[in-house]
Amino acid sequence: MFIAMNRFQVKTGQEAAFEKVWATRESYLSELPGFVEFHLLKGPVYDDHTLYSSHTTWADKADFEAWTKSDQFRRSHARAGNDSAGPSLYLGHPKFEGFEVIQSERNTKSAAA
Repeated sequence: MFIAMNRFQVKTGQEAAFEKVWATRESYLSELPGFVEFHLLKGPVYDDHTLYSSHTTWADKADFEAWTKSDQFRRSHARAGNDSAGPSLYLGHPKFEGFEVIQSERNTKSAAA
């Protein structure tokens, strides 16, 4: 399994616009082999930004890499919320982090399982 994460520093006051970009986008993720799940996470709030992370899980790293080279990837990222029509939503560029899963544990008694 492979987990791909992007961390976004969203400028203070731009959180609703950022969340709207994600809520209204076409993701195309389910069209790709190996896609397991997606999460958009909202983290700590700082003086000048709020931290967000997108988190996708893939069957393996090769499936994730195929996604990044696909037409679906290009289409889904065409409106990344940083177009020239308005102010940037971000402080800097998103930071990518990719992880190969070494060990997993799931609570099979949990209501969320």
